[in-house]
Amino acid sequence: MWQPQPIDTSGIEVPQAVRKEQETLSRQAHDIWAAKRLADGWRYGEVRNDIEKTHPNLVAYEELNDDDKSYDRDLIEGTIRLLIKLGFRIERDPT
Repeated sequence: MWQPQPIDTSGIEVPQAVRKEQETLSRQAHDIWAAKRLADGWRYGEVRNDIEKTHPNLVAYEELNDDDKSYDRDLIEGTIRLLIKLGFRIERDPT
């Protein structure tokens, strides 16, 4: 049976300048997910229904509750931590 083995990034500190952009990145992740769903024929519905292709999270990021936002936030933070662990530097272009 398959066992997930994510790389341990628990000791990685996200720089403050990057941390300030995590909400923007989380919103982007949600918008990418939602755009793909909509392109695949999904639409907003109060309950998720895979047959009718309805999903309650097909709303603007700001309309999600904190539990649903945390999915995107955790994904983004995990990705940033992994990039840093792999030796990448994330910095803003000064121009």
